[in-house]
Amino acid sequence: MDFSNRLQNLPTQFFALLVAKTSQAIAEGRDVINLGQGNPDQPTPDHIVKALQTAVTDPKTHKYSPFRGISTLRQAAADFYKREYNVDIDPDLEVAVMCGTKIGLVELPLALLNSEDLLLLPNPGYPDYLSGAPLADIDFELMTLDPGKGYLPNYDELPEPVRSRAKLMYLNYPNNPTGAVASKEFFDETVVFAKENNIAVVHDFAYGAVGFEGKKPVSFLQSEGAKEVGIEMYTLSKTYNMAGWRIGFAAGHSKMIEALNLIQDHLFAGLFPAVQLAAAEALNADQQCVDDLVNLYEKRRNVLVAECARIGWEITAPQGSFFAWLPIPKGFTSIEFADFLLEKADIAVAAGSGFGDGGEGFVRVGLLVDESRIVEAIKRIEKLELF
Repeated sequence: MDFSNRLQNLPTQFFALLVAKTSQAIAEGRDVINLGQGNPDQPTPDHIVKALQTAVTDPKTHKYSPFRGISTLRQAAADFYKREYNVDIDPDLEVAVMCGTKIGLVELPLALLNSEDLLLLPNPGYPDYLSGAPLADIDFELMTLDPGKGYLPNYDELPEPVRSRAKLMYLNYPNNPTGAVASKEFFDETVVFAKENNIAVVHDFAYGAVGFEGKKPVSFLQSEGAKEVGIEMYTLSKTYNMAGWRIGFAAGHSKMIEALNLIQDHLFAGLFPAVQLAAAEALNADQQCVDDLVNLYEKRRNVLVAECARIGWEITAPQGSFFAWLPIPKGFTSIEFADFLLEKADIAVAAGSGFGDGGEGFVRVGLLVDESRIVEAIKRIEKLELF
């Protein structure tokens, strides 16, 4: 039996290839410094783990979860947005609980778009955004993120035929892979653009907690009218080092939330209640663990920037996320440079072209190893005499 056309049209899984190359090098006994991953290296905070342990012992959590998540978690999500961003969220109508926000990002085109509709995606951008298009049998258009504009899209550059067909648009700030951040003014502009063109907005706020130099990343929902045109995806993976727990939520426009909930009613049967209770604890509890994590990433960022400057590698310090976006030397494509570093220096990085053709000329580096390993990585690169 052949795979369906939808499966055959799926893009190559970029991260699977990256992991395979890195794993092979490690299996050969090489001391690989893995800067290519996006997997948090710190443990989940103790109070969240203890909340799970307590919840697991309660037989009530051993039953099926309500399809749309337990009320405790939905209320915690609403309280979180009020406390952190002064945004009012209705926990019953404006929150959708998901087994990780990647699910929502992939299934939303299925829930909202028809075959003649168009999805707008950032370029460069998170590769898995592309997965929803062939599964929903829709078209997509890439919006170039202009380095000269701080890696923000220029809506004025979108042709009228594109704007008229587009029904859904994805944004992501702090940005993966570039580390760029967005201002409230940009989100205000986005709301106006969305209303004028009848385009729904999805803001992937995966790195919402990680901003540097004392600047807290802005939530899209803080802009006036944002809930009238879109939703925001919030994962607990990065903020609380809960990547393996697979839990997140969407908040905002009630009809988009209902679409997410409805499709999940048919695809899933709820998330383990004990994990949901632990997630509620993460959102409700003291946030010192988040501050400590951001400080750790900022120290690593500063070490990376200083070490690159020392060897003459001119880079721009990321303003958010736990990634840095580094220009490659002349004479390489981004894939060639990534392969070269792995072969010659046992350093894994993510080729920029894996995030779209707008990422060519760069590699993405994760701040997910300790400072000594960052220093060692740059020393290895220094020996290659590329800069």
